[in-house]
Amino acid sequence: MGSETGGVTGTQDKDYNLIWFTEACLSNALRLQTYIADADRDGDTELAEFFRKAQADSRKGAEQAKALLAHRLSG
Repeated sequence: MGSETGGVTGTQDKDYNLIWFTEACLSNALRLQTYIADADRDGDTELAEFFRKAQADSRKGAEQAKALLAHRLSG
């Protein structure tokens, strides 16, 4: 994988990773909305609830990451 520590991106790996994680959680929450709609349309409440829980977890991860990122950027 290498030893990139910000020389190429201009952002330290740990900060880049946190930014990436935040985006991935938000993107996942958006994608899951489509999956929820698909399951609802097919009347599969079990699957829709499964995706709703996953979406809530993704939102929670994004909120936690955004708070941590804000804290680190302000300090």
